[in-house]
Amino acid sequence: MSEDEEKERIKKFSKKLGIGITTGRLLWNANYRRYEQIATLTVAELMAIIDVNKTFAGKIIAKARKVCGMGFIPADILYNKRKEIDRITTGSNALDGLLGSGIETGSITEFYGAFKSGKTQIVHQLAVNVQLSKDAGGLEGQALYIDSENTFRPERIVSMSLAMKLDSQETLKKIRVARAYNSEHQIELVNKIEKIFEENGNVRLLIVDSITTHFRSEYIGMSSLHERQQKLNKHLHSLERIADVYNCAVVITNQVLEDPSVIMGDSTKAVGGNIIAHLCQTRVYLRVSRGNKRLARLIDSPVLPEGEVEFKIVNDGIVDV
Repeated sequence: MSEDEEKERIKKFSKKLGIGITTGRLLWNANYRRYEQIATLTVAELMAIIDVNKTFAGKIIAKARKVCGMGFIPADILYNKRKEIDRITTGSNALDGLLGSGIETGSITEFYGAFKSGKTQIVHQLAVNVQLSKDAGGLEGQALYIDSENTFRPERIVSMSLAMKLDSQETLKKIRVARAYNSEHQIELVNKIEKIFEENGNVRLLIVDSITTHFRSEYIGMSSLHERQQKLNKHLHSLERIADVYNCAVVITNQVLEDPSVIMGDSTKAVGGNIIAHLCQTRVYLRVSRGNKRLARLIDSPVLPEGEVEFKIVNDGIVDV
């Protein structure tokens, strides 16, 4: 946009929030250009973004929430709003069916499982499939991929995209990858990611593979558990806000550990405890089956019943058995 157009937009933006042009420009330059972004901030977060006192920050947030209509609304309106939710195919009809027609936007989906259970393969496939046409199960969009385990492989994207009849080079260009080297860097990447959403309105998928690996290695022992869970909690809330504000799908992978208190049955559980359990709207447990087959069990969903399906990982990607 031109300089004059930007000035006019900042003027209208500031007026709706009941703030001066100078304060409005500070928010604008910090890439807070949507009322929903500001409405979902805490007072402390807004004070860290712009140099205002606690009372003024609270008034700005209250005004943004009023503009967005963030109060009680009739359930039928919410029902109609839910119809705007889009879905991304996993490549497997069975897995899509388990998830209610694929990965939904506007929420966080977690895939957790042991080594070789297929977590990274699934998110690679989703980074390709989000680019498909809507008729083919995609969103004609782009993907952001935060790689904390150094497992992103562009070669795998090429093989999957060719199987989907996509131009492999164009597919790669529509996936932006960032390597996270520690938990603080991972948090920083997410905190600054909204700039990319504002500059590119076609990002429909955000992947974090995996969410807990750095937290698990850096915060060791019971003495650091409280601090780890606090940071993880805030990190997940940031991801949840991004999913909601931009109506994008947020997909995270997670590691597992063995629960020694379980004597009979499967003692495997996801790392992160109740923090991740409560903040992920959909949770899928992956296990190795036979050969290239994998089992996916839906553990939690606000609307879908628990269930289990089998799928395969082949050179072409994720497919039905």
